[in-house]
Order: sequence, then C-alpha cells, then structure tokens
Amino acid sequence: MSHSCRKDKGKSLKENPPVEWENEFMWRIRAERARVKMNPIIEVKGFTKKYGDFAAVKNISFTVDEGSVFAFLGPNGAGKSTTINTLCTIFDKTEGELFIAGKNAHTQKNQVRSAIGVVFQDSTLDKKMTVEENLKMHCVFYKVPKNEVEERITFVLTLVDLLGWRKKTVSALSGGMKRRVEIARGLIHYPKVLFLDEPTTGLDPQTRAHVWEYIFRLQKEKNITIFLTTHYMDEAENCDKVAIMDHGKIIAYDTPFALKKQYTKDRAYITVANPAAFEQSLNREGINYIKKENYHRIDVDDNAKLLQVLAECKDGIKDIEIRKGTLNDVFLEITGREIRDTDNETKTQETQKKQKIKRGRK
Repeated sequence: MSHSCRKDKGKSLKENPPVEWENEFMWRIRAERARVKMNPIIEVKGFTKKYGDFAAVKNISFTVDEGSVFAFLGPNGAGKSTTINTLCTIFDKTEGELFIAGKNAHTQKNQVRSAIGVVFQDSTLDKKMTVEENLKMHCVFYKVPKNEVEERITFVLTLVDLLGWRKKTVSALSGGMKRRVEIARGLIHYPKVLFLDEPTTGLDPQTRAHVWEYIFRLQKEKNITIFLTTHYMDEAENCDKVAIMDHGKIIAYDTPFALKKQYTKDRAYITVANPAAFEQSLNREGINYIKKENYHRIDVDDNAKLLQVLAECKDGIKDIEIRKGTLNDVFLEITGREIRDTDNETKTQETQKKQKIKRGRK
C-alpha cells in the first residue's frame, strides 16, 4: 500500500478532523463567560507600594469581574503578595486607588474587611484548638450572629468535606485538610471576595487537585469572586483572567487562552511512514519544519495549512502529538526567562530589598 500524500476526496476536513485542537466544551464555557457582561468587584488604579526607595509594586492597574476566578501569576518576589495584602488592608498603599465592592481599601478599611475572606500563604490556624473552635473564634472576630454560628460552621465544613472532623484538633489533620479548614474559615462570614495567597503551596498533586475542586464548587455555587496568587502555571490556566507580574509590574493581562494565542504557538510532533512525500506536502504549503531522527517538529503558524497536509497524508501518519503553548511559554516569550528560574533569585532579591529598606530608613 502506498503511503504517498494525496488530497482526500472523501469527507471534508470539518467532518473528519485529524486532530483535536481545542476542547470544545471549555471553549463554549469561555465564550459564554465572555458574552455575559460582568461588573468589576475589584478595581485597582495606578497602585504603587514602596519601602523606602524600593518599589515592590510599580503603578499597576487592573479590574476583577464579580463571580470570576482571577490569578496573579509570577515568581516569588514579583509583587503578588504585596498587592493582595494591600487589597486586604494589611498594608497601606503608597500611591493609587484600590476598591473592593465599591469600598476604598485605604479610607474604608472596616467595610472592605467585612466583604472579604483571606487564606494566607502560611497557616494561621491554632493547632491546639479543634476545627470547630477555630471557626467559632473567627465568627467572634467578624461578629457573626450567635444564632447563626452553628448553621454556618456546618455549611462551610460540608462545602469542604470536613463535617466529620469538626471536633478534631488541627494538629491531627493532614496538610491538605488544614488548607481546607482555612478555606472554610475564610468563608464563615459569607464574603463577596475570597483571597487565596498561594493556596496549594507545599501540597502533593492529588491534594492540590482536591483543593481546586472545592474552589470551583465555591465559585459556582455561591458566585464568590476568587482572587489568588500563584506561581503554578497549571493553576492559573484554570482562571477566567490572569495578570502576569514580574519585578512589581503587570507585564500581561488577559484570559489564559488569549495570552497563549498572542504569545505562543502550538507545536506538532509528527511521525510518518513516507518522510519524503510528507516533506513535499509541507514545502508546497510553505510550512517550516525541523526533521529529527524519527519525527518532524513543526511550529504551527497556520492551522488550516497544516490540517490540509495532515488530511492529505493521513494514511501515512504513524503518530502525532500536539503540544499547546502554556502560560510559562507566555512568560518566557515576554521576559526571556522561565518563571521557575526566577525562584532561584528570591534570596538575592530579598537581601537587596532589605538593604534598600534599611537605607531608606536612615
């Protein structure tokens, strides 16, 4: 049987595509979200935060839509935690305006605090107290009506599948369970916005996946806005919008799909029975490729042209793999270095930051 490439006179390419380029279900979800007009619940305008002469955050502006999942992506020391702490009224701004649910984070701190829940990067649970006692203490801080405390504790623990652990001391829980208790505690006063600062740092992959299940259940069932900081690229891929930060600046801001479409290319790895005929078809369509020992690597610039070649040569295709661009690729394209590489610079950056802060205080 000949494996030469030929034009397919049978079914059309649309009826019989040789490869799935995008998950249609997720595409429809994103399209519906884009169609529905959302109101911003968080507004940041010209925000700058300085420590002496050192600027940790440099004149950033962005909005977060109500009911959405929003992420800051970037390396340690990029300014993510500083921004989230200022929005949560823990830090004071140096310049700019920050609003949550229409309240000013600088002049209306109490109103902002009542509208938000916070899960910090480092655990703040009292390990000697039970899960229930930690939650009751939080109810006191937020002045939850006494006749609603039991009902709310039952609700939030049910939401994170920990109802049966309410009488256990926190020290008896696993790392993932403690994280879920902290998420439950951040919800006990029914906030409009839940801030999650590196919510899955230090957790194993399975536990990370479970935490994300609870986050999405929360967002879907209660329409709570989720604002998280993370340096895990796969987590940011799940968000409605992403702001990529580096050195205190937002260097990209859009949906994950739009960012990848703008800054990255899909890459195809194809093994064929007749390389010469395959290359002839690629050359005819003007498609650049790199020939390896057992496959051809193609950076996809034009989907339609490559699909046409694949349709013509489908009988001779032995294996095909499509690798889509990632948010790490976006970061690499913009900055020239990978996100994980910058984590190695954190200690040096922190030392330099402390030195600049000390000089600013003299």
